[in-house]
Amino acid sequence: MWGAGLNNLSPIVNDIRQGCNTANTRSTWCDFSADTDYTVTAPDTGVTREYWFEITETTAAPDGVERYVQVINGTIPGPTIIADWGDTVVVHVTNSLAISTNGTSIHFHGIRQNYTNQNDGVSSITQCPTPPGSSITYTWKAAQYGSGWYHSHFGLQAYQGVFGGIVVNGPATANYDEDLGHIFLNDWSHETVDQLFQTAQTRGPPTLDNGLINGTNVYGEDGDDSQVGQRFGMTVTENTSYRLRIVNSGVDTHFKFMIDNHTLTVISMDFVPIEPFTTDVLSIGMGQRYDVLITADQSAVADSFWIRAIPQSACSENDSQDNIRGILSYGASSTTPSTSRPDSYFEGCEDMDATSLVPHVVKSAGTLANKGVEEATVGFNEDRHFRWFLNSTTMLVEWADPTLLSIFEGETSWDTSDAVIELPNADEWVLIVIETALSIPHPIHLHGHDFLVLAQGAGTYSSSVTLNTENPPRRDTAMLPASGYLAIAFQTDNPGAWLMHCHIGWHTSEGFSLQFIERYDEIVELIDSDELTNTCEAWSTHVEVFEVEQEDSGL
Repeated sequence: MWGAGLNNLSPIVNDIRQGCNTANTRSTWCDFSADTDYTVTAPDTGVTREYWFEITETTAAPDGVERYVQVINGTIPGPTIIADWGDTVVVHVTNSLAISTNGTSIHFHGIRQNYTNQNDGVSSITQCPTPPGSSITYTWKAAQYGSGWYHSHFGLQAYQGVFGGIVVNGPATANYDEDLGHIFLNDWSHETVDQLFQTAQTRGPPTLDNGLINGTNVYGEDGDDSQVGQRFGMTVTENTSYRLRIVNSGVDTHFKFMIDNHTLTVISMDFVPIEPFTTDVLSIGMGQRYDVLITADQSAVADSFWIRAIPQSACSENDSQDNIRGILSYGASSTTPSTSRPDSYFEGCEDMDATSLVPHVVKSAGTLANKGVEEATVGFNEDRHFRWFLNSTTMLVEWADPTLLSIFEGETSWDTSDAVIELPNADEWVLIVIETALSIPHPIHLHGHDFLVLAQGAGTYSSSVTLNTENPPRRDTAMLPASGYLAIAFQTDNPGAWLMHCHIGWHTSEGFSLQFIERYDEIVELIDSDELTNTCEAWSTHVEVFEVEQEDSGL
């Protein structure tokens, strides 16, 4: 029921365009290459990849402890969407959840949705929730290549199990033999996140019980007869090189990922190919992805090694701090590893060093339109529940009145709680700064764009901060440092209503978000009004029948 097909990873098969590159020519891709700027040029294969997802509820024991879960097609993680660069992807989603409060939506995290804003899958922004008993279809172009993931964008549903991987085959900036696909890193609790949300919004983030690697782990100490569950396993062949697509899909945990005695060569961050660099330890925030290569060249040392995902206690607490581990085995080894984590490991919730994160395709910022500094703070609402604020605004949007519906109906003014920043000009470079005086780091995710990370650091942002505008790190999720600032820039090249939010699940539900309405005058012609209004009518009927009440930010 969980982690189906993901213990002992199998290679990702490029099933229709295998001639586009080989183990020795990964930088090429048919008539394109890793040098191609996919924001300007991309293949058009004429191929449609179609998927059918059904969201249901059941009980499962990913770490050996039984609990309520929500699953896609019966598994955690759900099925991997696999496409080639230039394909069209169609995903049909049916909500078969029984609980009346469970609407749903599916967000394709990292997919730019260029001119397909309505398919971004964000409740209260691009659609009404899809109610139980109803279906919705998303269609988008795989104009980027690399590693993404999809997840529900309705409440905390993603952390109940409603998520899975996206692989878009394309070129790479280094050669390798086999692609083993995703490795998901999750924190996990034996109560559901919905049960824990009350604690989160009254007493702060709860301590979680455990963590999972690709949907599985043990619970309890090694050697203890009460230990339950099973570890994630990965079998390798001597002198073979492998690609791993690492995703932090946790609700509230920054992970350090490593494989003892093995060097990680990093070739991509989020959906952006980078100049390869090596590291022993990968620091990865919630929502981020890194593609790494490993070479199986350590069999002379041992025949099995620990794979480690270590929660960073500077950000959050986990009761299985040192026991979220899998095993890399050479061949059919059944030996329990005795290796140690790298000496280079240290605690911290930081991004990887920016000087290492060099995009392969050079892109620099033009003249910047400064939209000001958004200060992140936390306080209480009238119910004495924690709410996050950006410049004194905590986002509160309505399930039944998404932004796109308001735009379609001609609305031009917005409530303060809609947290709207309007961007009317086309192809303008916009500077956004977020800062916080609080000693809590936050992974900031922007929909519909890659952004340039111009600066991030401790202290208060001011005009004296040097902005790196010449090919800085480019991605869709970056860390706002504790007691610090994050300065990003993106180009207004994608009309729509786009969410920006902290990817800590509690914080999204507590209003740590804002939205950009980009090129308003061009949005209506991009809307499929039948799909939008039919979903909203179905949701409104459902709410009336079951008297559903919204208790969070609407996201």
